[in-house]
Amino acid sequence: MEKIQILVVDDHTLFRRGLISILEQDDQFVVVGEAGDSISAIKLAESLKPNIILLDNHLPGATGVQSLPDLFAVAPDVVVLMLTVSESEDDLALALQRGALGYLLKTSEKDDLLNGIKRAFNGESVISPEMTSKLISAFKSNQIKSDNEIKDQISNLSPRELETVCLIAKGCSNKEIARSLNIAETTVKIHVQHILRKLNLSSRVQVAVFASAEGLCANPK
Repeated sequence: MEKIQILVVDDHTLFRRGLISILEQDDQFVVVGEAGDSISAIKLAESLKPNIILLDNHLPGATGVQSLPDLFAVAPDVVVLMLTVSESEDDLALALQRGALGYLLKTSEKDDLLNGIKRAFNGESVISPEMTSKLISAFKSNQIKSDNEIKDQISNLSPRELETVCLIAKGCSNKEIARSLNIAETTVKIHVQHILRKLNLSSRVQVAVFASAEGLCANPK
């Protein structure tokens, strides 16, 4: 089994070492590096090309959220999961807008953290349950579209794209969506691209929140 290569970024040495110890208890993970600030994190991301970056927000110098564009510039394929104490709606919204695939709180249970990393590696969006209502609130506060504009966007979705939206809302990965709809995974990726364009959204997380906010999938399959 391919090991998930992780870069841990946190300015608290004791927390960072404790986290690494927890990660190394799972045979599926290998910690390839650790950093205590955003500058070191960017250098390591460029040289190590990890699969996952666990990124604290409160870092000396540039915050984790502020460093996201630079991290993706040097490691475009990396998956970033915020792991922070911040329950700020603004931090959450900005992190997801800038490309983070998940937002986990440091109060998360061990198993939830480990499973969340695995899910993110498989392309799923991961949000701590405590942040879900704030995510919906942040999404709605950024929406200035009229009801008619929203209806027009939804009507532009094909039946298959709407099915895909509901499966994304359920938390399914591309592989799981392909299996459920009996289509190729490459076709799923095309559907997702079309959905993002038609809804004027930038991430799967935003698609899931949009579906929830608009009641598109009361009973997602």
